[in-house]
Amino acid sequence: MPNGPGCAPPQYDANVPDDEPPRPAAEPEAVPGPASRAEPEAVPGPASRAEPEAVPGPPSRAEAEAAAGPPLPGERFWHEALAVVLQVRRDNLHVLLWQRAEPPFAGRWALPGGPLAADERLGTSLSRHLAAKVDLTDIGYLEQLETRSDPARDPRGRVLGTAYLALVCADVEPRMPADTAWHRVDDLPPTAFDHGSIAGSGRNRLRAKLSYTNIAFALAPGTFTIAQLREIYAASLGYPVSATNLHRVLTRRDVIEPTTGAARPTSLGGRPATRYRFTARDLVITHPFAAFRPPPPLAGSGSR
Repeated sequence: MPNGPGCAPPQYDANVPDDEPPRPAAEPEAVPGPASRAEPEAVPGPASRAEPEAVPGPPSRAEAEAAAGPPLPGERFWHEALAVVLQVRRDNLHVLLWQRAEPPFAGRWALPGGPLAADERLGTSLSRHLAAKVDLTDIGYLEQLETRSDPARDPRGRVLGTAYLALVCADVEPRMPADTAWHRVDDLPPTAFDHGSIAGSGRNRLRAKLSYTNIAFALAPGTFTIAQLREIYAASLGYPVSATNLHRVLTRRDVIEPTTGAARPTSLGGRPATRYRFTARDLVITHPFAAFRPPPPLAGSGSR
């Protein structure tokens, strides 16, 4: 939702109202003839100073909607662009949220985004809001996620919400205002509207695409070790991943390739780890039938 209580501009035009019935033609004014000399008008004496009448202000959005009643088919309503911004931080997948200061849902956390202007595309609108409100311009990957159209998703009135999945590299640290923070996507605080559910949809989309595309390029730095890449996959998928199996699968599919560089030696000694990079920095379907699956439960561990 947009930062603040303001409303997004209408995205859909209302029906053209019926034409008003023609007004009856006015009667021609009578032309006065010559008249006798009129008596002088009486000049009123001084009167007491009248109190100025109070000028009513414009109605609030809630008052206007209550007076208008429920929206009818074809009436105008609002459209917003939202972002599920995901990043791996401290070995966990995080989503970017901001805390609302105004009702409805004051104090709850919401996805960043804002109203769609009448002359811009959804993706352009979202990029503008992220750059202006969160100073986030370095997005590694962006795709449209879903559109929510439940008439009751916003208590203030009908609002369409189109969400995007945005992935940020692990080594990017955007500047954020005080009311914005990263939260673990699997442990969200109380959220506003349906934003918690939308964040879950973004997480699930990412996890599915990790199985058959190279989408992790948008989460990983330019070069990395296999151990670092394993941490990114494990944090995104939500379960442990074998570094050996990950290396074998991704190199066999030509998703990653070694570089001439090597990681810095550790205090434990040994040969420095090879650094890798993704062979492509845009989305590629690498295996349409592959899937990463959670490890099987340990023997003897029963369901709770």
